[in-house]
Amino acid sequence: MATPAPAETAAMRRAIQLAAHGLGHTSPNPVVGCVILDAAGHTVGEGWHERAGGPHAEVNALREAGDRARGGTAFVTLEPCNHTGRTGPCAQALIEAGIARVHYAVPDPTPTATGGSTTLAEAGIEVEGGLLADEAAAGNEAWLTAVLRRRPFVLWKYAATLDGRIAAADGTSRWISSPESRADVHRLRAQADAVIVGSGTARADDPHLGARIAGLADAEVSQPLRVVIDTAAAVVKPGARVLDGTAPTLIAVAEDADAGHLEGLAPIVRLPRTAAGTGLHIPALLDALYARDVRSVLLEGGPTLAGSFLAAHAVDKVVGYLAPVLLGAGPAALGDAGIGTIDQALRLDVTATDRLGPDLRITAVPARHALNEEN
Repeated sequence: MATPAPAETAAMRRAIQLAAHGLGHTSPNPVVGCVILDAAGHTVGEGWHERAGGPHAEVNALREAGDRARGGTAFVTLEPCNHTGRTGPCAQALIEAGIARVHYAVPDPTPTATGGSTTLAEAGIEVEGGLLADEAAAGNEAWLTAVLRRRPFVLWKYAATLDGRIAAADGTSRWISSPESRADVHRLRAQADAVIVGSGTARADDPHLGARIAGLADAEVSQPLRVVIDTAAAVVKPGARVLDGTAPTLIAVAEDADAGHLEGLAPIVRLPRTAAGTGLHIPALLDALYARDVRSVLLEGGPTLAGSFLAAHAVDKVVGYLAPVLLGAGPAALGDAGIGTIDQALRLDVTATDRLGPDLRITAVPARHALNEEN
């Protein structure tokens, strides 16, 4: 790929920023942004994929550009699609608009949608991929992971003291983290398709699991599917906060659980138990969620649930909120993850560190060599 001109890099970076507006609204589709420059290099159209089933980013940008798009250049964060689903193929829309050049960041890995670049090239359009590919892929990490692994992307979030405790010895935990950190968790919820907790958290905290964003009305905030893993169907009761109707709820129970009392309270999914019989089979849970068009999951459960996901190699990102607090006793952030020796430790690459009020937010992903061993 030739060295891009500064104007080209700026246009693609703007497209990546636009794509982020769709987070939490487009699933099971990707987030996509598009910028149109006219033949003289002036921005004449911008757009992003705003919701599943709605116009794609290219169509929204072309509508804004109108006739000024003819002879211009389109910058798109994902290879333009080549198929007709709920909307028409974006490759054809770009051709009909008279676009002369298309730069896209990331190739589309979806078998039914890929091939847009070939269609564009066959129509005489100059096509080049790879511009700011890593940045664009990071913004679409949940969807890309779901497509490639055929399961939802899983982000494990936890809040802990500097000595790794998520609660005091007596079980109290409100509040270890700061208001700024708690507000950030609501942002993560609004961007996720589903939030998962286990029976321990459901029993101890009676969590609501909905998303609230300061400055936005409830109707403006995308609510995740609230998933409670209640293996023995013994924790969720009438009146639980997750049953308040403000967001959809799914209760996961064991295939052999007596769950008759849950009928009518919320949808139920029955899943096989683990070999030990103490919990649910995590891959089966993720398969069931994927079948419900869930492409991203925020894991908010306690140490036992987090350990079971890590043991199943089903954590794609970790966000830890570390508060400048020491407890010295109490439950740790992570339970048994099937790691018996230091050689088995899951090594992480830290991708970001940020201050949120008094807290430190650390974002990390499994190191590349760990992913290679898994795959």
